[in-house]
Amino acid sequence: MSASSIEFEMEELLLRIAPELAKQWQGANPELIAQVERIAGRPLPPFYHWFLRRMGKDMGALAYPTLDFSAERILACYAEKLVAPDSRFLLIGYESNEQMPLHVFYDFDVPAREDALVTERDAMGGDLYDRFETLREMLAWGALLRFRVNKMPQKCEGILSSEEPDLLSSLDPLMSSLGFNKPIPTGPRCGIYERHDAVMICKRTPREELLGYQSFRIGGRDAGLVRKILGRIATESALEVEVDEWNPALR
Repeated sequence: MSASSIEFEMEELLLRIAPELAKQWQGANPELIAQVERIAGRPLPPFYHWFLRRMGKDMGALAYPTLDFSAERILACYAEKLVAPDSRFLLIGYESNEQMPLHVFYDFDVPAREDALVTERDAMGGDLYDRFETLREMLAWGALLRFRVNKMPQKCEGILSSEEPDLLSSLDPLMSSLGFNKPIPTGPRCGIYERHDAVMICKRTPREELLGYQSFRIGGRDAGLVRKILGRIATESALEVEVDEWNPALR
Protein backbone atom coordinates (compact mmCIF):
# COMPACT_ATOMS: atom_id res chain seq x y z
CA MET A 1 0.00 0.00 0.00
CA SER A 2 1.40 3.40 -0.98
CA ALA A 3 2.08 6.17 1.52
CA SER A 4 -0.53 8.40 -0.14
CA SER A 5 -3.28 5.78 0.22
CA ILE A 6 -2.39 5.17 3.87
CA GLU A 7 -2.56 8.89 4.61
CA PHE A 8 -5.92 9.04 2.82
CA GLU A 9 -7.15 6.33 5.21
CA MET A 10 -5.66 8.20 8.16
CA GLU A 11 -7.37 11.45 7.19
CA GLU A 12 -10.65 9.63 6.62
CA LEU A 13 -10.41 8.06 10.09
CA LEU A 14 -9.67 11.34 11.85
CA LEU A 15 -12.40 13.32 10.10
CA ARG A 16 -14.93 10.56 10.75
CA ILE A 17 -14.37 10.39 14.50
CA ALA A 18 -13.68 14.14 14.93
CA PRO A 19 -15.42 15.99 12.05
CA GLU A 20 -14.68 19.36 13.65
CA LEU A 21 -11.07 18.91 12.56
CA ALA A 22 -11.98 19.93 9.03
CA LYS A 23 -12.37 23.53 10.23
CA GLN A 24 -9.68 23.43 12.90
CA TRP A 25 -6.45 21.94 11.72
CA GLN A 26 -3.96 24.06 9.79
CA GLY A 27 -0.85 23.01 7.93
CA ALA A 28 2.61 24.54 8.06
CA ASN A 29 3.77 26.48 5.02
CA PRO A 30 6.25 24.76 2.67
CA GLU A 31 9.20 26.93 3.72
CA LEU A 32 8.85 25.95 7.38
CA ILE A 33 8.65 22.29 6.38
CA ALA A 34 11.79 22.73 4.28
CA GLN A 35 13.57 24.28 7.27
CA VAL A 36 12.63 21.29 9.45
CA GLU A 37 14.01 18.99 6.77
CA ARG A 38 17.28 20.91 6.65
CA ILE A 39 17.65 20.49 10.41
CA ALA A 40 16.97 16.76 10.06
CA GLY A 41 19.71 16.56 7.42
CA ARG A 42 17.76 13.95 5.47
CA PRO A 43 14.39 13.56 3.71
CA LEU A 44 11.58 13.57 6.23
CA PRO A 45 9.45 10.41 6.50
CA PRO A 46 6.48 10.59 4.09
CA PHE A 47 3.99 10.44 6.95
CA TYR A 48 5.66 13.37 8.72
CA HIS A 49 5.46 15.37 5.50
CA TRP A 50 1.71 14.68 5.43
CA PHE A 51 1.38 15.54 9.11
CA LEU A 52 3.14 18.90 8.71
CA ARG A 53 1.18 19.77 5.56
CA ARG A 54 -2.11 18.91 7.23
CA MET A 55 -1.64 20.07 10.85
CA GLY A 56 1.90 21.42 11.24
CA LYS A 57 0.52 24.77 12.40
CA ASP A 58 -2.53 23.72 14.42
CA MET A 59 -3.70 20.21 15.34
CA GLY A 60 -7.14 21.42 16.31
CA ALA A 61 -9.03 18.93 18.50
CA LEU A 62 -6.13 16.48 18.16
CA ALA A 63 -3.77 18.75 20.08
CA TYR A 64 -2.13 17.33 23.19
CA PRO A 65 -2.55 19.39 26.40
CA THR A 66 1.15 20.12 26.97
CA LEU A 67 2.85 18.93 23.76
CA ASP A 68 3.42 21.31 20.85
CA PHE A 69 3.99 19.54 17.51
CA SER A 70 3.94 22.70 15.38
CA ALA A 71 6.74 23.29 12.90
CA GLU A 72 7.13 26.80 14.30
CA ARG A 73 7.80 25.52 17.81
CA ILE A 74 10.23 22.86 16.58
CA LEU A 75 12.23 25.44 14.64
CA ALA A 76 12.22 27.82 17.60
CA CYS A 77 13.66 25.12 19.87
CA TYR A 78 16.57 24.56 17.49
CA ALA A 79 17.08 28.31 16.93
CA GLU A 80 17.21 28.88 20.70
CA LYS A 81 19.60 25.92 21.07
CA LEU A 82 17.25 24.14 23.45
CA VAL A 83 18.08 21.03 21.46
CA ALA A 84 21.12 20.29 19.31
CA PRO A 85 20.83 19.00 15.73
CA ASP A 86 21.44 15.25 15.56
CA SER A 87 21.54 12.99 12.53
CA ARG A 88 19.65 10.27 14.42
CA PHE A 89 17.06 12.23 16.41
CA LEU A 90 14.68 14.98 15.34
CA LEU A 91 12.54 16.88 17.85
CA ILE A 92 8.89 16.69 16.72
CA GLY A 93 6.99 17.52 19.93
CA TYR A 94 7.95 20.08 22.60
CA GLU A 95 6.79 19.30 26.16
CA SER A 96 5.89 22.44 28.13
CA ASN A 97 5.20 20.63 31.43
CA GLU A 98 8.29 21.42 33.50
CA GLN A 99 7.46 18.63 35.95
CA MET A 100 7.92 16.02 33.21
CA PRO A 101 10.18 17.66 30.60
CA LEU A 102 10.46 14.72 28.21
CA HIS A 103 10.15 15.83 24.61
CA VAL A 104 9.02 13.74 21.64
CA PHE A 105 11.63 12.77 19.03
CA TYR A 106 11.83 10.73 15.88
CA ASP A 107 14.53 8.05 15.95
CA PHE A 108 15.62 7.80 12.32
CA ASP A 109 17.68 4.70 13.08
CA VAL A 110 14.37 2.81 13.37
CA PRO A 111 12.30 3.54 10.25
CA ALA A 112 8.96 1.77 9.77
CA ARG A 113 6.22 1.91 7.14
CA GLU A 114 7.07 5.29 5.58
CA ASP A 115 7.49 6.67 9.11
CA ALA A 116 9.84 6.22 12.09
CA LEU A 117 10.00 5.29 15.76
CA VAL A 118 8.61 7.84 18.23
CA THR A 119 10.57 8.14 21.46
CA GLU A 120 10.83 10.53 24.41
CA ARG A 121 13.96 11.96 26.00
CA ASP A 122 15.43 15.06 27.58
CA ALA A 123 16.10 17.90 25.14
CA MET A 124 19.86 17.48 25.29
CA GLY A 125 19.98 13.67 25.39
CA GLY A 126 19.84 10.92 27.98
CA ASP A 127 17.68 7.84 28.39
CA LEU A 128 15.14 6.97 25.71
CA TYR A 129 11.51 6.11 26.46
CA ASP A 130 10.10 4.63 23.27
CA ARG A 131 6.38 5.09 22.71
CA PHE A 132 5.21 3.89 19.28
CA GLU A 133 6.77 2.35 16.20
CA THR A 134 5.38 5.24 14.15
CA LEU A 135 3.89 8.69 14.61
CA ARG A 136 0.95 7.47 12.53
CA GLU A 137 0.12 4.81 15.13
CA MET A 138 0.60 7.23 18.02
CA LEU A 139 -1.89 9.70 16.52
CA ALA A 140 -4.45 7.07 15.51
CA TRP A 141 -4.29 5.28 18.88
CA GLY A 142 -4.63 8.56 20.77
CA ALA A 143 -7.48 9.82 18.58
CA LEU A 144 -9.48 6.62 19.01
CA LEU A 145 -8.90 6.72 22.76
CA ARG A 146 -10.05 10.33 23.01
CA PHE A 147 -12.92 10.40 20.55
CA ARG A 148 -14.32 6.87 20.73
CA VAL A 149 -13.17 4.67 23.63
CA ASN A 150 -13.46 7.38 26.30
CA LYS A 151 -16.90 8.41 25.03
CA MET A 152 -18.38 4.93 25.34
CA PRO A 153 -20.76 4.24 28.27
CA GLN A 154 -18.64 1.29 29.44
CA LYS A 155 -14.84 1.10 29.38
CA CYS A 156 -12.34 -1.53 30.43
CA GLU A 157 -8.57 -1.87 30.40
CA GLY A 158 -6.10 -4.66 31.02
CA ILE A 159 -3.44 -6.91 29.48
CA LEU A 160 -3.50 -9.44 26.65
CA SER A 161 -0.80 -12.10 26.67
CA SER A 162 0.28 -14.94 24.42
CA GLU A 163 3.05 -17.49 24.17
CA GLU A 164 3.60 -16.26 20.62
CA PRO A 165 5.62 -13.04 20.26
CA ASP A 166 3.35 -11.72 17.48
CA LEU A 167 0.20 -11.50 19.55
CA LEU A 168 -1.73 -9.52 16.95
CA SER A 169 -1.46 -12.33 14.39
CA SER A 170 -3.96 -14.18 16.57
CA LEU A 171 -6.03 -11.16 17.55
CA ASP A 172 -6.52 -9.68 14.05
CA PRO A 173 -8.51 -12.55 12.49
CA LEU A 174 -10.62 -13.00 15.62
CA MET A 175 -11.55 -9.32 15.75
CA SER A 176 -12.40 -9.46 12.07
CA SER A 177 -14.72 -12.42 12.71
CA LEU A 178 -16.44 -10.32 15.39
CA GLY A 179 -17.18 -7.59 12.86
CA PHE A 180 -14.37 -5.19 13.73
CA ASN A 181 -12.44 -3.25 11.08
CA LYS A 182 -8.90 -1.91 11.18
CA PRO A 183 -9.21 1.68 9.90
CA ILE A 184 -5.49 1.94 9.13
CA PRO A 185 -2.74 -0.68 8.84
CA THR A 186 -0.47 -1.03 11.88
CA GLY A 187 2.62 -2.97 12.85
CA PRO A 188 2.86 -5.86 15.31
CA ARG A 189 2.94 -3.64 18.40
CA CYS A 190 -0.23 -1.59 17.95
CA GLY A 191 -3.73 -2.84 17.24
CA ILE A 192 -6.80 -0.68 16.56
CA TYR A 193 -10.23 -2.20 15.98
CA GLU A 194 -13.56 -0.49 15.36
CA ARG A 195 -17.19 -1.28 14.89
CA HIS A 196 -20.25 0.89 15.46
CA ASP A 197 -20.90 -0.21 19.05
CA ALA A 198 -17.38 -0.93 20.34
CA VAL A 199 -13.73 0.06 19.94
CA MET A 200 -10.58 -1.71 21.10
CA ILE A 201 -7.03 -0.37 21.01
CA CYS A 202 -3.89 -2.10 22.22
CA LYS A 203 -0.17 -1.45 22.20
CA ARG A 204 3.18 -2.29 23.70
CA THR A 205 6.46 -0.41 23.97
CA PRO A 206 8.45 -0.89 20.73
CA ARG A 207 11.69 -2.10 22.30
CA GLU A 208 10.23 -3.84 25.32
CA GLU A 209 11.82 -7.25 25.85
CA LEU A 210 8.58 -8.85 27.03
CA LEU A 211 7.18 -10.09 23.74
CA GLY A 212 3.69 -11.50 23.61
CA TYR A 213 2.09 -8.80 25.78
CA GLN A 214 -0.18 -5.89 24.87
CA SER A 215 -2.04 -3.45 27.09
CA PHE A 216 -5.58 -2.91 25.87
CA ARG A 217 -8.46 -0.50 26.30
CA ILE A 218 -11.95 -1.26 25.10
CA GLY A 219 -15.14 0.75 25.11
CA GLY A 220 -18.66 -0.38 24.26
CA ARG A 221 -22.32 0.50 24.52
CA ASP A 222 -22.73 -1.51 27.75
CA ALA A 223 -20.90 -3.86 30.11
CA GLY A 224 -22.56 -6.96 28.68
CA LEU A 225 -21.23 -6.26 25.21
CA VAL A 226 -17.69 -5.57 26.45
CA ARG A 227 -17.69 -8.74 28.57
CA LYS A 228 -18.93 -10.76 25.60
CA ILE A 229 -16.12 -9.46 23.35
CA LEU A 230 -13.44 -10.16 25.94
CA GLY A 231 -14.94 -13.58 26.57
CA ARG A 232 -14.76 -14.43 22.88
CA ILE A 233 -11.11 -13.38 22.80
CA ALA A 234 -10.34 -15.54 25.83
CA THR A 235 -12.19 -18.63 24.58
CA GLU A 236 -11.68 -18.53 20.82
CA SER A 237 -7.96 -17.71 20.67
CA ALA A 238 -4.77 -18.66 22.46
CA LEU A 239 -4.70 -15.25 24.14
CA GLU A 240 -5.10 -14.72 27.86
CA VAL A 241 -7.15 -11.72 29.01
CA GLU A 242 -6.39 -10.00 32.33
CA VAL A 243 -8.75 -7.18 33.27
CA ASP A 244 -7.33 -4.46 35.49
CA GLU A 245 -10.16 -1.93 35.67
CA TRP A 246 -13.76 -1.36 34.66
CA ASN A 247 -15.09 2.19 34.28
CA PRO A 248 -17.69 2.52 35.61
CA ALA A 249 -16.99 -0.30 38.06
CA LEU A 250 -19.14 -3.38 37.62
CA ARG A 251 -21.73 -4.07 40.29
